Amino acid sequence: MHEPDAENRRWLRRYAPAEGAARRLVCFPHAGGSATFFTPLARVLAPGTDVLAVQYPGRQDRLDEACVDQIAPLADRITDTLAGSTDLPLAFFGHSMGAVVAFEVARRLRRAHQVRLTRLFVSGRRAPSRHRPSRVHSLADRELLAEVGALGGTDTRLLDDPGVRAMILPAIRADYRAVETYRYEPGQDLDCPVSVLFGESDPQTARDDAAEWGRHTDKDVEVHMFPGGHFFLVDQAPRITGLLAEHLASQTEPVRSSWHAAAVRRAPTDR
Repeated sequence: MHEPDAENRRWLRRYAPAEGAARRLVCFPHAGGSATFFTPLARVLAPGTDVLAVQYPGRQDRLDEACVDQIAPLADRITDTLAGSTDLPLAFFGHSMGAVVAFEVARRLRRAHQVRLTRLFVSGRRAPSRHRPSRVHSLADRELLAEVGALGGTDTRLLDDPGVRAMILPAIRADYRAVETYRYEPGQDLDCPVSVLFGESDPQTARDDAAEWGRHTDKDVEVHMFPGGHFFLVDQAPRITGLLAEHLASQTEPVRSSWHAAAVRRAPTDR
């Protein structure tokens, strides 16, 4: 059985020191993605905001662990880990599949630990109640990788390398299966404001899909549309960083730099 500190090290990454931070932001990656996706954001928001990035099993330094291909058990395990990180005002940011995971973890924290987020930021994902049938996870390897490449956000040269493909395909397929088989179960939702971000040409999230997030909280919901597709947050990084900084509790120092897009452009993409 893993000790609590060991569990934190397995599941959570801190890429910028933030001793004395006034608040905490937990970031949830997209399908096939990893915690390093959020390294630039962590460096921008530190030290005023302590940024933790979730590392799912089956990738990078957790490559030898089995992937989790269902949202519910993934959310359960992350909730258990985060229960010890609620000593600061807490907000979540999730992109695409990460938005679903963040939402389900937030529900569990509220129900089991009476933890209320200061805000949930969701990006590139329709509301949980908006189901769209899809079976990308069951495609052959070549077709699956074609879907991955089509959404952007991935250096397709990585997908041409057989060694890289063999390493990342299991996580991509498991994550796609998790998000494609996810079904929202009505019940206690959120009691925090929600900020919804989406790209105007994203084939995965239309404006109505984004606005539907309002059904899942009893607080205010704001919807922000940005130029770009599914990975609009790469090219729109400075604006998104500014939006996050504005909403996180009383920023006491200026944001020092933009969230540099190059570091995230190489990350595998998702639904």
